[in-house]
Amino acid sequence: MLVRFGSYELDKDRRELRLGNVPVHVEPQVLDLLLYLVANRNHVVSKDEMVEAVWGGRIVSDVTLNSRINAARRAVGDDGKTQALIRTVPRRGFRFVGEINEERTRASIAIHGAPAAKPARAEPASSTPLQEVRFCRSADGVNLALATCGRGFPVVRSGTWLTHIQRDWESPVWEPLFRPLAERFCLVRYDPRGCGLSDRHAPDISLDGFVRDLETVVDSLALERFALFGTSQGAAVSIAYTARHPDRVSHLVLSGGFALGWRKRGSAAEIATREAMLTLIEQGWGNDNPAFRQVFTARLWPDTTAEQARSFDELQRLSASPENAARMQRAVGEFDVTALLPLVKVPTLVLHSGGDATVPRELGLMLAQEIPNARFVEIDSRNHFPLAHEPSWDSYLEEVLGFLLT
Repeated sequence: MLVRFGSYELDKDRRELRLGNVPVHVEPQVLDLLLYLVANRNHVVSKDEMVEAVWGGRIVSDVTLNSRINAARRAVGDDGKTQALIRTVPRRGFRFVGEINEERTRASIAIHGAPAAKPARAEPASSTPLQEVRFCRSADGVNLALATCGRGFPVVRSGTWLTHIQRDWESPVWEPLFRPLAERFCLVRYDPRGCGLSDRHAPDISLDGFVRDLETVVDSLALERFALFGTSQGAAVSIAYTARHPDRVSHLVLSGGFALGWRKRGSAAEIATREAMLTLIEQGWGNDNPAFRQVFTARLWPDTTAEQARSFDELQRLSASPENAARMQRAVGEFDVTALLPLVKVPTLVLHSGGDATVPRELGLMLAQEIPNARFVEIDSRNHFPLAHEPSWDSYLEEVLGFLLT
């Protein structure tokens, strides 16, 4: 079956979307979604119907579903505001509303015969392989958990203090970022010392210790050259590593990052706030009552869905003990990589939310100003970095993927 709409052709038999005669890259799962919407364009497709057809009835979060819908819109030149082709019907589902011309190819007639009365169910996509978890040991004896997923050029995400490589892979906060990366690259993630599945009783919680973790992980995988993705305090770790090993880093992405830790920035008000937060961490971080951790969730992600907030709260509880969470926050307060910024000579993309209250925009701007030839992109979001339900998510993801693919 060949369907034409506007300048696009959707070829079911070849499983191909074309703009004119040029194939458009579409992830297999997104293509399944698009094919199903087009085939069922005569009615509104509910979430349950879509999940059954495309995901085989597996549990799928609203965030994941919306992420795939947005990807389908991008593939056909549509967006969430215009909705010229894929329309959201509030509280009911989605519908393909584009004007189409449809024809059945010869191959299709020979194989399938007459058109079916009811569209066949799309096969569940399996474009993203399962992650593989393994361990390595640093020079100072710390066991580190790492995960790899996907094939292709390696992209290494620097570890941060709120990670758990098994749990955040399924998180509605992180999954919409990790999955597209793993579908295009070999994505490497790890839990730094004191976090997640890595040793919780590490002797050295410091910037040097965190950089040592990154060195240990990439060396254990024998990665000669790779891209680095640093979020939050992982940005400083990435900067320090890149300055030390410039020949091994191809691209550097810094999102919500900073060069100076909160104590080094010298703001009395911020230091007082952080000290109060440390007291909350030490007294209530590990409790079953989430009230203490919700303070941190609201500070990092003021604009979340209820599902995202619950998931991030649980991730906090599982990622670190109260003692380690406090130790890491104190260590982050002492970060200072300002002298290393001019030494970063690799292509660098700096992304920062304009309304980030945890790490103000000016700190991201400082990175872009001091790293030679870095490009700065301001994201329209109040969250520490945008989440998949936000209007700015599509542009954020496009910036990241576009940069890494160059």
